Amino acid sequence: MEIFSAPPGTFAEYKFLEQRLKNAEGVTISASATATIQAGSNSFQGTALTGIAYTYQDVYEVALEEGRYFSESEINASRNLIIIGKKIATTLFPNQPAIGKEVKIKGMKFTVIGIFEEEGEGFLELPSKDEACLIPFGAFNKMYYTGRNGLEPTIAAKGKDTDVGLVALENEMTGLMRAKRGLKPTQENNFSLNKTEFIQNAIGSIFDVISVAGWVIGGFSILVGGFGIANIMFVSVRERTNIIGIQKSLGAKNYFILFQFLFEAVCLSLIGGGTGILLVFMLSFVQLGSLDLILSFENIILGLGVSSIIGVVAGIVPATLAARMDPVEAIRTA
Repeated sequence: MEIFSAPPGTFAEYKFLEQRLKNAEGVTISASATATIQAGSNSFQGTALTGIAYTYQDVYEVALEEGRYFSESEINASRNLIIIGKKIATTLFPNQPAIGKEVKIKGMKFTVIGIFEEEGEGFLELPSKDEACLIPFGAFNKMYYTGRNGLEPTIAAKGKDTDVGLVALENEMTGLMRAKRGLKPTQENNFSLNKTEFIQNAIGSIFDVISVAGWVIGGFSILVGGFGIANIMFVSVRERTNIIGIQKSLGAKNYFILFQFLFEAVCLSLIGGGTGILLVFMLSFVQLGSLDLILSFENIILGLGVSSIIGVVAGIVPATLAARMDPVEAIRTA
């Protein structure tokens, strides 16, 4: 849960919340800017530079591939240390280790102490950690002005993983912020709470729409495929009427003729379903940014199961007509 304020939040408000919040697992403050980072003759533009407090790791995930996180004393002393993204590391220090090397941001030197795990392209144009950097909040303030008429810091808190816990945290944060800013009961809040669940719900809604659209399109495809298989089976029955008559005159039962054509219809449907599964399997090797297309065993079984059902439904009518043919009339049909 993040606080966006007007006037913007301050470091003092962050410390106030950190000391008093009882329903939060962690509270932190951060501020971000877009910067250019340099190392020798190499540079990386458009870096998402964020100044953080030590408690940043209590609220956000900080997964490192190499190196370490800041110590509390390093943050408090505003040391010129930096954690960089994988893409930045490979750009600034190609074919060599980046840990312990120096980089420059706005003329200030920073020593690399960590590298984020590679994340890939950000989803829905969200920034990727591959192009992000973390530095102490105090070091960030040396380069950028934060506060009123400057970059606005964000105070964030992590609540307990229960609906009741999140509601309690929201109410508690609202009350403490109003008390800290001296707002009267009749005055409206001059800050807003942004719950990350809203973003998650929005993304979930998008995928729900995509899922429904996929089922609709898939349903039409199944309908067309079913009619195609039914037409093939009708033609097959008509062309093999004579053979059906001979089989029945030699003692073939109706169920034998029925299952014979149903088996053919299911085989045709499984060939189509298997081809579709093969195409999806090949597409799973295509890079789609941060999204991974995975073909699970359950989906394979589902696809083959649906194909079999479509084969049975599409072939049941022509198979029934074949099974009910009179053998004498069938043999006479040329």
